[in-house]
This record gives sequence, C-alpha cells and structure tokens, in this order.
Amino acid sequence: MFTGIITGVGRIAAIDDLGSSRQHGKRLTITAPSGYLDDVGLGDSIALNGACMTVTSLDANAGRFTIDISAESLDKTAGLADPGPVNLEKALRAHDRLGGHLVAGHVDGVGAVTKMEPVGESWELRVLAPPGLGKYLAYKGSITVNGVSLTVNSIADRADGTELSINLIPHTVDNTALHALKAGGRVNLEIDLIARYVERMLGTGRVPS
Repeated sequence: MFTGIITGVGRIAAIDDLGSSRQHGKRLTITAPSGYLDDVGLGDSIALNGACMTVTSLDANAGRFTIDISAESLDKTAGLADPGPVNLEKALRAHDRLGGHLVAGHVDGVGAVTKMEPVGESWELRVLAPPGLGKYLAYKGSITVNGVSLTVNSIADRADGTELSINLIPHTVDNTALHALKAGGRVNLEIDLIARYVERMLGTGRVPS
C-alpha cells in the first residue's frame, strides 16, 4: 500500500529486454536521490509513477536499483517504457502518516493530458480519463496521477471519457515529475480505493452465479 505522497524523483536510466519476443518484458535501471535507498532491501515494493514494482537488484551506494516489468504491465501503463524522470514512493509502513489517501499501486487506466498551464502561482492540470473510470470520479474526490495523490477540482463527462481538472501547488510541481507533463502526454491513473469497494457492495460489479 501507498499514500500518493511522492518521496523522491528518480530517473529511468536504462532499459534492457528480458527476451527477444514482444511477450517478454523489460528490466529497468532506476537512479534515485542520494540516500533514498539506504533503508530499501531486495524484494521491497516501490511505486514508479504510481505502479507498484519489486526491487530485483540494488546498489544503495550508487543510488541505483532495478525492477522487472512484464509486457502486460508495460501495455497497461504510461511513462515506464522510455528513459526519463519518474515519481518514487516506498511502500507504506504501519506507523507512517497517511498524508494522501490509500493507494494500491495498481494502475486502473491511462489518461491523456489535455492541459498543463500556469494559473497564478499554481498550475492547472487537466486529464481526460478513459470512459470506464468516469463513474469513480467526483468533485473534491481523490485520484492518483502518476503516483501523486491529488484532489479533483471539477469533472466534465464527454463522449470520449471524463475530463478532470486538478490544481497543482508549486511545491507539488517542484518536488514531483509532474512538472514534465505536457498536453498530449499520457499518465497513469488510479481511482480511489474506497470507490472501488462501494461499487462492488452496491452490486454494480456483481458476477453472475
């Protein structure tokens, strides 16, 4: 589990094939900020742009670790197939503060950035979520964008999905990889975990017997 509070910005430094076919995944080498890996061990979970991954090798002194990502995960996420900055968050510990909201690290869909522009001292981020996610989005509700816990300021249903607007304060822009977003880019989205269970309890996700 995670909270959506980014604890470091790393960088995908190298991408290596795990096999020769399209069914094979990739091995990513990620560099992390100085000291970030001091309390990390092999097999630990770290979210990369909101996707929970397992540390498969580690060189804390060099500030570098690797993860193996399957072809299926690459197909269902954004920002993990090319070198560049990534948001990092270590798994939640039982005694940690829950500064954002409960995040599973499971990407529910890939959204398209429709706007990323300064508004006063802040930035407005607009994202078009896939049609299937619209029912889980609500005014002042929570959503995870590339691993960052954010509050939905407005929503607008469209034929091609649901566009949501988010206000980013300067601290968030400066301390995450969201500063690199541009219109036309793709982002990983995870809906509020509570909304997922509410839908199930109300029967909308009932599996026929």
